Amino acid sequence: MKSSGKLVVLEAKTLALIAIVAVAAIAAAFIIPSLTQRPTPSESTQPTQPTQPAQGITLTIISRHPTDILVKTRAMFLASDVARKYNITDLKTIVIPAGLWEQYIKRGEADVAWGGGPTLFDSLFQRGLLAPLTSNEALNAAAQIPDSILGVPMKRVKDGKVYWVAAAISSFGFTVNTRRLTDYELATPRSWRDLASPELGKALVRYGVAALSIADPTQSTSHTRMYEIILQRYGWEEGWKILTLMAANANIYPGSEAARDAVIQGDAAVGITIDFYGYTAQQVNPDCKYIIPPGESIVNGDPIALVNGSKHPEAAQAFIAWVLTEGQKVWMDPAINRLPANPKIFDTPEGAKRSDLKSAYEETMKTPSIEFNDTLALMYEPVMQWYFRAALIEVNDYLKAVWKELLSKLFSGAISKEQFEAYVANLTAPLTFIDPATGKQAAFTMDYAISISGKFQSDASYRDSLVSAWKKAAVERYTRMLNQLKG
Repeated sequence: MKSSGKLVVLEAKTLALIAIVAVAAIAAAFIIPSLTQRPTPSESTQPTQPTQPAQGITLTIISRHPTDILVKTRAMFLASDVARKYNITDLKTIVIPAGLWEQYIKRGEADVAWGGGPTLFDSLFQRGLLAPLTSNEALNAAAQIPDSILGVPMKRVKDGKVYWVAAAISSFGFTVNTRRLTDYELATPRSWRDLASPELGKALVRYGVAALSIADPTQSTSHTRMYEIILQRYGWEEGWKILTLMAANANIYPGSEAARDAVIQGDAAVGITIDFYGYTAQQVNPDCKYIIPPGESIVNGDPIALVNGSKHPEAAQAFIAWVLTEGQKVWMDPAINRLPANPKIFDTPEGAKRSDLKSAYEETMKTPSIEFNDTLALMYEPVMQWYFRAALIEVNDYLKAVWKELLSKLFSGAISKEQFEAYVANLTAPLTFIDPATGKQAAFTMDYAISISGKFQSDASYRDSLVSAWKKAAVERYTRMLNQLKG
């Protein structure tokens, strides 16, 4: 297996080869008969009873989960009574970017979607790509998951039908490397605002290194959610001020795992992380500590769902039911460290061994959270992701040069605190640019982001032109300000 997160999957052998004894002996553990076709769950809203499969099948799962979760799940599930009952002898997992999920579902190349966060699953739900659960097993398992935690939905229900269910829960915060904080003489951050502070920028001026690690939101659903939390916690303008200065204080990584690893390795003193990445960092490096900013986070449910067009809806729902019950033991693996959506798992022998994870679960349940509006986040999410990338990531060297020069002048006393704040206000204000669709000047407000979201998603040419306009406006601003500071 490669550590890149691409899961190597084993193709099913057909029973027609059973006469070839040598091949059959090797393939026997992975033989997948095909389930007799039944109506898709969308054709019936009544709970259905399982039928005896005529042939074994391979279930195909599209996922954003890392390799370790998928490997552990496959081994546990294929050894389960559920797999034997439904004659499921292989799980084929396809780990692909979220943007490709729709294609795979529409081509009928998936049975289950699993992992990637509620924003992704709500997007699939809104586009009619998820099917409601209909089997008794799946519905009974879903009933064991709380409807909400700390006010955040753990299920997506419409007209009494369940379209996705949280299989795990997550909080969002940052992981610190205490040794590196000491090396850089930095205080431990306690809020998102601390990550955008001149204090954290000291490492950039004194040591020429960025103390923070963050990821590209177009490549990370968890980092997208954290940026959305900041925008809703602080408001649009103040939120973008914080995001801009965070990017100025940071090295940018292609994904959330790389951003986390930078903290473990000491390349960064702090990195924003989803909770289970933080818990893993604590186990790998005792200098690491995961922090939930009090009153500035949320608890998310990480969903699993049946997709429309599944060739094996009964078996797929049996797998979903297993993930929500017996399969919760996967999260107890010390190499995985996720918080379960079904707390009953802590009453099992496997759960009893993870008192540390239970403590983390209980602490998360007590952590004050913000009121987070999922609907609002979805209204501007794709535009926000690409604006972040265009204005803060792709031109990060320009942004960092301005910030470093500005901090140098502040720390040396060359400018006053008031002058510093005035520069910061100019640096972080929403960009103005020429909208390629209208030819008119526009500002990146929340209303603007919402108003163009539909065209932005449906018209790739418009999106690319707008991204170019954002980059151009950002470079012009950063260059102008750097010249002013050096002038």
